[in-house]
Amino acid sequence: MSGPQPDQESERPTSLGIYDRPQRPSVTSIEIAAGVLSVIWLVVSVLFLVLPDQTQGGGFIVTLLAVFLPVAMIWVAATAMRASRVMREESARLQTAIDAIRQAYVVQQQRAASSYEPTVSKKLDEIAAVTKKAEDALATFSSKRREPLQVAPSAPGGQTSLALGTTAEEITPPLTTDTFIRALNFPETEKDTEGFTALRMALKDRKASKLVQASQDVLTLLSQEGIYMDDLRPDMARPEVWRQFAQGARGRSVAALGGIRDRSSLALTAARMKQDPIFRDAAHHFLRRFDNMIVEFEANASDAELTALGDTRTARAFMLLGRVAGTFD
Repeated sequence: MSGPQPDQESERPTSLGIYDRPQRPSVTSIEIAAGVLSVIWLVVSVLFLVLPDQTQGGGFIVTLLAVFLPVAMIWVAATAMRASRVMREESARLQTAIDAIRQAYVVQQQRAASSYEPTVSKKLDEIAAVTKKAEDALATFSSKRREPLQVAPSAPGGQTSLALGTTAEEITPPLTTDTFIRALNFPETEKDTEGFTALRMALKDRKASKLVQASQDVLTLLSQEGIYMDDLRPDMARPEVWRQFAQGARGRSVAALGGIRDRSSLALTAARMKQDPIFRDAAHHFLRRFDNMIVEFEANASDAELTALGDTRTARAFMLLGRVAGTFD
């Protein structure tokens, strides 16, 4: 049969060389040296101790001790030396085995990471596809021919005035609350035309576009850690808590806004916040943009609109990052 054959002494596969018990000679140089010293001592003892004292029976025990005690000490020293060498060899083999186990663990972790990466890459590709479609839609919109210069209503006296110096923001209709909330949730799928329309209109608005872009940045960075807003199920805060936050309340009075309870997401976000300065800067920039937005939004928003805002992907990112940053402590 093919495959590793068991060792007769250790009963382990011989193909795993680092785990095989080494084959040592039954008699080593230590035993040989001890035997030679023993023989020499016995010869010397017989010549100088035993033969001269044959007539004296009373000193027989002392003679035996004088002859054999050094021999015993020699073999004790030899045994200790051999045991010490065996321990050194076993220690070296154990260290080799530990290094091999550590290397095998690293390889296993790399394989596990490589098997996990396709899932993350798939989600990142989906986000990139959605972003690309939004950019294409914006490019198409911006490439349209400009409208002709409008003529303002007649001024008193029958004179007409041209709307010279009119900016695109003045011509563009104001962004409605529903459209703004829809844009903060971002498109659901590639076929979400309503979501892309709202996102396109929000990116045309000077104030809204800053928050939308900051939100998109942190959502992309969070996705690199496998954190997606759709997977979070926060405890929804009441509209009055949002109003207190917009009016400047901080700490425990608005702690309900930190409704994210997912420990894994909180731990990964906190670790990324400490280790990655780019992520930390993007997170704080997003939190400032959201703070500025909620102050203006709350003044004219109804309770239903505040509730809808709190259920968007942008608001969930604010809850997660705000809790990690200590905004609600």
